[in-house]
Amino acid sequence: MTHQKGLIQSKAKKQDIDEKQVYEMYYEYSEAVRAIVSHRVLALNRGEKEGVLKVSIEPPTEQVHTYLKRQVLQKGIPGKQHDFLVQTIEDSYKRLIQPSIEREIRNTLTEKAEEQAITIFSTNLKNLLLQPPLKGKYVLGVDPAYRTGCKLVVVDDTGKVQAINVIYPTAPKHDVQGAEKTVMDYIEKYPIELVAIGNGTASRETEQFIADTIGKYELDISYMIVNEAGASVYSASKLAREEFPDLQVEERSAVSIARRVQDPLAELVKIDPKSIGVGQYQHDVSQKKLNQSLTFVVETAVNQVGVDVNTASPSLLQYVSGLNKTVANNIVKYRDENGRFTSRETLKGIPRLGNKTFEQSIGFLRVMDGEQPLDRTPIHPETYPATKHLLQEIGFTPNDLGTDQLKDALANLDQNKMADQLEIGRPTLEDIVKALVSPNRDPRDDLPKPLLKKSVLSMDDLTEGMELQGTVRNVVDFGVFVDIGVKQDGLVHISKMSNQFVKHPMDLVSVGDVVTVWVEQVDQQKQRIALTMIS
Repeated sequence: MTHQKGLIQSKAKKQDIDEKQVYEMYYEYSEAVRAIVSHRVLALNRGEKEGVLKVSIEPPTEQVHTYLKRQVLQKGIPGKQHDFLVQTIEDSYKRLIQPSIEREIRNTLTEKAEEQAITIFSTNLKNLLLQPPLKGKYVLGVDPAYRTGCKLVVVDDTGKVQAINVIYPTAPKHDVQGAEKTVMDYIEKYPIELVAIGNGTASRETEQFIADTIGKYELDISYMIVNEAGASVYSASKLAREEFPDLQVEERSAVSIARRVQDPLAELVKIDPKSIGVGQYQHDVSQKKLNQSLTFVVETAVNQVGVDVNTASPSLLQYVSGLNKTVANNIVKYRDENGRFTSRETLKGIPRLGNKTFEQSIGFLRVMDGEQPLDRTPIHPETYPATKHLLQEIGFTPNDLGTDQLKDALANLDQNKMADQLEIGRPTLEDIVKALVSPNRDPRDDLPKPLLKKSVLSMDDLTEGMELQGTVRNVVDFGVFVDIGVKQDGLVHISKMSNQFVKHPMDLVSVGDVVTVWVEQVDQQKQRIALTMIS
């Protein structure tokens, strides 16, 4: 009865400690228990935890009393006994039953809300990890700052650091001329095609400086704003110290920003998923459940893409199915001591990588340009004999992988007949054919590329009705946050996403998607931008 007809209510308890009025809508709030959505439950919980709100459940007391009296009071009870029992019912309900029910309902609501928050975070994280890489480009990474200056780093097309410097185009120094000279020296010395700017403090001013430099010298270079969430956590970590022992914390952060553009997956696996910031109320949920879910997501993403054993870091290798931290470190140690792996078979010599581990992990590990062409495909060594037999039957060899002639031959293959002939299942044959047609295929290649820019916007430039292209940074229950190139991400409320009914924002968009939006409202004081996806 309480769940069906009760109300969840909140009142301001200590309004003065809510300086930014984050919980303003909950100062005097009431909603049906059965109708409240997950993100509001977590918002109320957090407000209560921080001491700003007092949250309670208002039951349908009269109806409950009537129901209980009907269960307990019998006909013909003398007046005094009747009154005594009525008092007993009302006291036991108020003092014992109702608080117990309230706790139970609040716990159930929280549990469901946490499950939803974990699902949201996991889905967002997967989409973020699987963002398409911009391979084969020299990138100038910029970690913006004011007083300490913007850290610059040039990384080559393999992610190797080529140069490091610091410039001061922002306050208090405003050394635009000196900063310009440094940037232009790098552009002349290295074939830089892209500038990656972190979206933290001083990002707006740094973006303006880079855009002005591109315009002034008419450079054929684009820039993009990179979500640097977690970069500072990584740059101060033990892992970053081991990777770049000679660099300062901010310099490591600039390297991380540049590499996130080249291969988001390889770089983001080095960071605790909780620090990446693509969820809703992730710090308020069961951390154990969250960690389990996020680890599973990272493993799935890594295995879906596959890992090049000659370039992968231990952070990436440890998420490969069957491998752990120790084996991942052993693989890198062996590579450092003996040079590149030339075949998958060589991995059998790695300490702690036994037959079972080899069998489980090898399909996800790639050896590019090795002795055996099939080693660069997702085809498992167990099915190499069947693959070679198939190629032989149609007049090709493993050296013909990915050629147009082989593609044409495989397109005309009678797969049912061939599966019977090779004595393998039809799904296995389909996987083999896919791998032979596109041996280096990366599932991320099919996704839309990130948004590159050449000019800059500020919040002051925004006007109602303005059409913009933006990148989805976060998807939550109530809508999506879109980076439109100003310092503050704009919110597209779920009601503004489509003319049709939208059950959940994830049904329409994912993290990393490029979307067209229109400005609806700009609130300078609260630094909020309301957007719509309905033209």
